[in-house]
Amino acid sequence: MSEGTRALRSDAERTVRTILEAAERVFAEDPAASMEQIAEAAGVARTTVHRRFASREALLEALSTVAAREFAAAVDAAHPETTPPLVALYQVTVNVLQVKRQWPFALDLVGPGDDEWARAHADVERRCDHLLRRAQESGVLRADADLAWAKWVIYALIEVAARMRECEPDAAATRVVDMLLCGVGTGQGLTRTGPEVG
Repeated sequence: MSEGTRALRSDAERTVRTILEAAERVFAEDPAASMEQIAEAAGVARTTVHRRFASREALLEALSTVAAREFAAAVDAAHPETTPPLVALYQVTVNVLQVKRQWPFALDLVGPGDDEWARAHADVERRCDHLLRRAQESGVLRADADLAWAKWVIYALIEVAARMRECEPDAAATRVVDMLLCGVGTGQGLTRTGPEVG
């Protein structure tokens, strides 16, 4: 491939990215926004948007695809199978938070009917299960911890942290992992050392 061809391809990829990022911002404010509004927000001609995306539906599909791919890549970049479990829990959380904050509208588009998202979600869930098992085996999580419950807790905490825009991803990830590991109590609990209930 020649330098000129590479430059053209790189420019085309940047244009597509610019359009998708603009679409994310515009659709988040107005899901019924037009292609013309997307073009204006992206700073490109309407014909450029239509050349890259044949229809509004094609643009929405591209948004869901980029969100699914970046969500999976965020987990992959943390190397959850080989990084020490506590570090991996933190890094996965930071990476996923960044994606959720960048593509909130796009992530809401994807679901069970989207094959790429279904594959990405299944892979992420499998890797999350494996990471939590590693965390338990290494002593980061209690030996009697319910890992299925722990997974849903961390999912919920990440969803909340993704909405806390005033908190940077690193700080938000620290809060999420600390809450998972320590909670906000003093160590007493209904099923461990706390008072009887009933």
